[in-house]
Amino acid sequence: MKKTLYITAIAALLAGTALTSCSDFLEADNKSAGGTTSDEFFGSKADAMLTSAYVSLKNFNNQADITDQGTDLYMNTRGQDAGAFNQYSSLDPENGVVKTYYVSCYGTVNYANGFLYYTEGKDGYEAKRQEARFLRDYAYYCLTQQFGSVPYITTYIQSAERNYPKMALADIYKNVADDLLDVYNNCKLPDTDYTSGRPSKEAVAALLAKIYLAWGWDIDTQVTDAANGKYTVASKEHFAQAAQWAETAIGGKALTQPFATKWAPTNENNDEFMWSIQYDAESIESSLDKECNAQSSTYGGYYSTNQKGCDSKNQQTEKSMYLFEKGDTRYEGTFMTTFYQGNSMDDAYFAPYTVAAEKLATHPINLKFFPYWTTEAEATAWLAEHKAQMAKGDGPNVVKAAILTSPNVTKFTFSADGTAKKTTESLSSFNASTDNGVCVRKFDDPVNKSYCYRDIVILNRSELYLVAAEANLMNDNLTGFWKYINAVRTRAGVKTLNALSEYEPMYTVPSTFGDITLLDLLLDERARECYAEKTRFVDLRRTKQLVRYNVAFNSSVSSVANMTGVDGEIKWLRPIPSAELNNNTGMTSADQNAGYRTSSSEEKVSE
Repeated sequence: MKKTLYITAIAALLAGTALTSCSDFLEADNKSAGGTTSDEFFGSKADAMLTSAYVSLKNFNNQADITDQGTDLYMNTRGQDAGAFNQYSSLDPENGVVKTYYVSCYGTVNYANGFLYYTEGKDGYEAKRQEARFLRDYAYYCLTQQFGSVPYITTYIQSAERNYPKMALADIYKNVADDLLDVYNNCKLPDTDYTSGRPSKEAVAALLAKIYLAWGWDIDTQVTDAANGKYTVASKEHFAQAAQWAETAIGGKALTQPFATKWAPTNENNDEFMWSIQYDAESIESSLDKECNAQSSTYGGYYSTNQKGCDSKNQQTEKSMYLFEKGDTRYEGTFMTTFYQGNSMDDAYFAPYTVAAEKLATHPINLKFFPYWTTEAEATAWLAEHKAQMAKGDGPNVVKAAILTSPNVTKFTFSADGTAKKTTESLSSFNASTDNGVCVRKFDDPVNKSYCYRDIVILNRSELYLVAAEANLMNDNLTGFWKYINAVRTRAGVKTLNALSEYEPMYTVPSTFGDITLLDLLLDERARECYAEKTRFVDLRRTKQLVRYNVAFNSSVSSVANMTGVDGEIKWLRPIPSAELNNNTGMTSADQNAGYRTSSSEEKVSE
């Protein structure tokens, strides 16, 4: 039986009928070309192709469903957990988010290839050609981390050619690493660049470190027991290279600014952000809701529009609630725990940014969330001290303060005279209610409010510290491991560690999870430092802990069987989208990723 035919994105990205926004760009520019051919037009205006490569990054770099769900840290609430990503059993090759991510990555690839094609042999383009190569390499890094082996294309696609076979993953890593090494060794880029959104020599080194780290895990390391996160390492060569390049990218620069300052809305483009996708509301002419990003409303509970427009996805799991230890400055730097009451977003949710400190001390408080380490006596004392500020009555949002603990949450409401009334509620019931916990504040945009124009940070110095720690751990260099772990912990204000026995996780560890290892310690540190930075799925998949962590901490996964497809294989990767697989004559159904292959697959139709 013939399947519905689609024009594959890889083959048609710039043939005028692409599935991405690339086609809109081409149509507009081809009209302005006055009937000239694309060769004539882009030959004289090649910079437009590079600009579009940068713009295309926005299409796939804030997809929390694919980057963070189906892990140990995030869950959906208020009936939102029917999505495929937390529930692996329902994730399939028809998923629209997966398709958008895959197609958009190849959009960046082809724009970069197009720029390289039209500037080949032309003077004055050396630095920009290196930028294009970096963007292409970054897109392939993203593709490999989500999909594994994919077609590797370095030629500009201008026709409806559809024969693009997969390349072996090891070969992709080698090609990308070799390309980045050539860029680094013959660098025409600035040493650093924290403001323009263009890559620097520092960013090239950082991406190289991440490529080598992925290479070491994906090619040199084999799973022996998925349920228990066990593996064997055949070679440490690429881990050693990852450590070297991470150290090169770090460049001896210490983490000197407080964590909250690092993520403050007024401190974008600071020197910890090695490379970011830039946003600027003033330069965007189209409607705000189409051109902004959803970073600020992606992680947290649901709140009304005069507070903050968070949906009910990506809320804290129980593990996340207990992840941070008392005194860790990253907790308040990551989460908004006090929600003020006002007539607009300015003097409600965004009051900490817009209301003067002396006025904030008397500003009405609508919601207050205390972390798990808060005792009832401490919460009661705080509420008594702020009695005049606390919202009164039993309005539509009954809970006015809560201590976030498990299995029960302690809730407080206030009578007209400010007297606190205490009740308890199960965590599961609390999470299903309206006021279900903290929001992530890392990406708050008090200037544009509901429309977030904060830059999307891609390469981040403190994360490179943890890349260095991981690479050193896998290379059996424990001195290097503790050096970088403790540098991150010291900035966070928590005690340094010198042995695994000194680490005491505050979350409940199921007996089936097994003993806490140094790798678990590292992943916990990544969770605290990089919370909501869209790294978690890749972190767990890369380190072979995806199954073990999901079974232990994802409420939608109770056994390995929940992560296994009809082919009996574990869904370690995201599925190759059906439209891309079926209409690429270079691939067959056998090229579908494990966990998504069906015995009843129909034969692919080619033309």
